[in-house]
Amino acid sequence: MKHKTLFWFFLPTGLAMLIFIAAPIVSVVMQSVFLPHEAVFVEVENCGPFGCKTETTIDQEATALLKKEAPLGRFAGLEVYFDRGHLAVSEVAEAWRTSDGLGEFFGELRDLPFYRAMAFTLTYTFVCTPLLIILGFAIAVAVNSLHRHLKGLVIFFSLLPMIVTPLVGSLILFWMIDSRGILGNFISYLANDPDLSLKASTPLVWISLIVYGIWSSAPFAFVVFYAGLQTVPQDTLESAQIDGATRWQQIRFVVIPYIMPLVTFVALIQLMDNFRVLEPIIGFNAEAHATSLSWIVLNDLGGETRQLGAAATTSVLTLLGVAILLSPVLVRTWRDFRGRT
Repeated sequence: MKHKTLFWFFLPTGLAMLIFIAAPIVSVVMQSVFLPHEAVFVEVENCGPFGCKTETTIDQEATALLKKEAPLGRFAGLEVYFDRGHLAVSEVAEAWRTSDGLGEFFGELRDLPFYRAMAFTLTYTFVCTPLLIILGFAIAVAVNSLHRHLKGLVIFFSLLPMIVTPLVGSLILFWMIDSRGILGNFISYLANDPDLSLKASTPLVWISLIVYGIWSSAPFAFVVFYAGLQTVPQDTLESAQIDGATRWQQIRFVVIPYIMPLVTFVALIQLMDNFRVLEPIIGFNAEAHATSLSWIVLNDLGGETRQLGAAATTSVLTLLGVAILLSPVLVRTWRDFRGRT
């Protein structure tokens, strides 16, 4: 293909990436190093029939003038990154200096909002991702071995979690694990504890969120792996059968190596999605027990005082976290590509 043809072929995609990906990222990075202007207060003397009194009010004209001169706000550099709501550098250093051991140190870190959210985010990501890949692959192998008259029905039920809206699905499971719900009553019966409440226990809330994450994301892995299984060379499988390979040996030594690029693809997508977990926390109303980086962004943008700088800072840290998580997979993929070429 000629360079000119390639340029015009790639131009629409490149422009879309610049407008919808690069520009928002640059905007968020710029906003993260600025803080809102401080309000300008003036003292005004109000006089009435019973005398005069002095009141302090906001000078709206002066505040509007500051916003007009510097729309982004006042430059703060990395101040927001290091404050208590984010990396909390001074608080972490103080905790490290005063704590008697790692247990106490990590216990003090849990009191800081960013690290508390990071703990749940990483736990959710590293538990959900491998388990949903394993579950999706197991469902794909099971469906692929069914009779063709049963495959359609099983595929339909396997895809139900993808059909349900994430927020609605989390609300349904939230009602089910309630003390009056079917799962909540059943778990209380098994534990022989009528006062047991899944919503009141932080570990149980985390487990519920992780179970929902696996349930809602496994169908995506199933679809990808099921499509990949249709392309596995039948000649290789038949040769393995003739050589006496068991069903498990065929899957381990023939199927899994063949669809490994699909495993990498699913891992990349799910790492990004799970690291940005938000809907289950809102649906489960679990803010008291579990928060995530995306929830912090939503919380900063809510209310009457929108903390744009704080939300932008958390967004940048989230992007850096996703990049760090994806880097090992991307490096391995690049090495495999270089090895094949």
